[in-house]
Amino acid sequence: MHIIKEDYKLGRVFMRIEDTDDLWYLSHLVDPGDTVKGTATRKVRIGDGENAKVTKKKVTLSIEAEKVEYLPENGIVRINGKILEGPEDFPKGSYQNISLGEGGEFSIKKVNWPKYQKEKLKESAEKSYTFLICVFDREEVLFALSQKFGFKILAKVKSDLPKKGDVDAKKSTFYQDIIKGVETYASRHHPENIIVASPAFYKEDLYKLIKDDTLKKKITLATCSSAKNVALDEIMKRPELKEILKQSRNRQESLLVAELLKEISKEGLAVYGKKEVKIAIDSGAISKLICTDKFIYTEKEAENYQELDEQLKSVDNLKGDVHIISSDHESGKKIDGLGGIAGITRYKL
Repeated sequence: MHIIKEDYKLGRVFMRIEDTDDLWYLSHLVDPGDTVKGTATRKVRIGDGENAKVTKKKVTLSIEAEKVEYLPENGIVRINGKILEGPEDFPKGSYQNISLGEGGEFSIKKVNWPKYQKEKLKESAEKSYTFLICVFDREEVLFALSQKFGFKILAKVKSDLPKKGDVDAKKSTFYQDIIKGVETYASRHHPENIIVASPAFYKEDLYKLIKDDTLKKKITLATCSSAKNVALDEIMKRPELKEILKQSRNRQESLLVAELLKEISKEGLAVYGKKEVKIAIDSGAISKLICTDKFIYTEKEAENYQELDEQLKSVDNLKGDVHIISSDHESGKKIDGLGGIAGITRYKL
């Protein structure tokens, strides 16, 4: 996200969407009641009868947000609400959608910007740290690309290695296919680093076959237990990747969720589920609050978001940290399995 202008005294921030990653952030920045100013499109009928034509008219207007929809498949965030300001043919009080996509400029005005939303905005504006991941075993290979929130799966390929017979010849072909995949995705996405991970010694064997020295300099080897999606979360916590992933939000979230699960396992400083988390928030005990985007969307659909929003702001006001993570990420799935919301507390309740 490119922040054009910030004026927190007036509660307004002007920004431009730089890439599709920004849409996820935007969906968590706009709350019901916020004023959003941007470009809207409405169909206008010109003429009468058979000669009438319908054209699309673009206008700039302000609406009071009521519903926010994140539509990654369409590459937009759609915000619906009542018109506060606009041209005469867009009457005040009528409803209008503003659809924001890549390249779109707009502003959000709030009565108050909570600290966690300011941090989310700052996070969205930071340079994206991109790394390519290749995890494989004897049976399959998975290629993924880091995003600001989770991972984008690029490809999954099954191996044709036989259980018996001429394994070495087949293995050589499979390894060359993996190397070709790494070269192709590295050329296409220009990652800062490449992580090649596998169980056992497969990764070392593959690394020896890579001829491109420039490519090899970008590669860090890591250990994982399989080539499944869960390996992406697994390698985020690997000590051998600590240095190259120090700027990775995915690693930070994986370690945070691991810390939570450790506290749960020893019946320590952890709470989870709506009821228990609410008690902890009301007690001022939450140090780190974790919830998923799926949980937030569910609460909005059930018209419970106002209560959740007050809880997030309460944690914020008491100097706690609020972490919103994607349910598409393995760490997010673990939180969803705990009810979608959890927290690490300052003291045992």
